[in-house]
Amino acid sequence: MSQPHGYGPVKQVHGLSLPLSLLLEADPSARLIDGYRDTPYAWQISDQGQTVAAAIAQQRNPQDWELMNIAVLPSYQSRGLGAQLLSTLIRSVREQGGQSLYVATGTIGYPLFFYQRAGFRVVAVEPDYFLQHYDEALFEDGLQHKDRLILRLALN
Repeated sequence: MSQPHGYGPVKQVHGLSLPLSLLLEADPSARLIDGYRDTPYAWQISDQGQTVAAAIAQQRNPQDWELMNIAVLPSYQSRGLGAQLLSTLIRSVREQGGQSLYVATGTIGYPLFFYQRAGFRVVAVEPDYFLQHYDEALFEDGLQHKDRLILRLALN
């Protein structure tokens, strides 16, 4: 697969090797990130030795996986790196026998569009999730995140 703009290839790494500051771009809770970061199912893209994009997944059972975090440094966004990471992650989950990939996100903003464009479909809503699990209110495009959507991508 060709690399956009000459960045290094997507490389599988351990989640603990990824910079917390990057992961916080997608999930503003270090406490929640610490709960899923210790996994061998993580990928990164580097530029001149700096990790500029990363993703973490967890296997829930033999068929079901969850995308926990996908983040791209703001100065590297809109260059196809997130899509490249997601494509690699999906391929890896399929190779491991995964049949469904889930992701949770807010009801507003670019991440929802990103996942839907990749073929994810909404399968559940968790009312007040962000109000109950985050210490500070989260806003995007001037709106407060309250509910969380669960999306699923069928891999078979």
